[in-house]
Amino acid sequence: LPGALRVTKVLSMKQPMVSVVIPTHNRVSCLMQAVDSVLDQTYGNFELIVVDDGSTDATPELLRTVSDRCTVLRTGTRSGPSAARNRGIAAAAGRFIAFLDSDDLWLPEKLAVQMRFFNDTPGCRVCQTEEVWLRNGVRVNPMKKHRKHSGWIFEQCLPRCVVSPSAVMIDRSVFDCVGVFDESMPACEDYDLWLRIAPRYA
Repeated sequence: LPGALRVTKVLSMKQPMVSVVIPTHNRVSCLMQAVDSVLDQTYGNFELIVVDDGSTDATPELLRTVSDRCTVLRTGTRSGPSAARNRGIAAAAGRFIAFLDSDDLWLPEKLAVQMRFFNDTPGCRVCQTEEVWLRNGVRVNPMKKHRKHSGWIFEQCLPRCVVSPSAVMIDRSVFDCVGVFDESMPACEDYDLWLRIAPRYA
């Protein structure tokens, strides 16, 4: 890819089962915590792809320090979160795609729990975890309207976005059916994707 530094993390001799995509733009202050939370996962059969979406801070220099442990893709100018996530999807080799925003963190068992769920639930193509909200380092309890639902959740999706990008894992075949993130949308691009997924997949 033009302007991209491609270094593949070797986790096993076989194709990775999960591709983790972190889009980032000018978040050098918190990006390393997000990267470390992926590299510290107890589940090991994954690849990590970080898409630097035209950062103008020290993000490129920071990513050079971890390029031996992940794949780093860079854009020349900022294209937005949809384009960054789509670029990560296009480069992904795993059967499952998991997203992590660069200001979020995963607990060490996150991937292991989701892969165990997929193994125990044949036919499932999408799942998401719960999440903890922090504001200025203080835990904030989500309101009842933000409660996560299971099963056929399209009706629950209509009033508001109830799926979190950093909590979701998706079988890549879903993108073949519903498409990827809409790069023309300046906001709510993830909500648009969930509304296309929820009528078709539990």
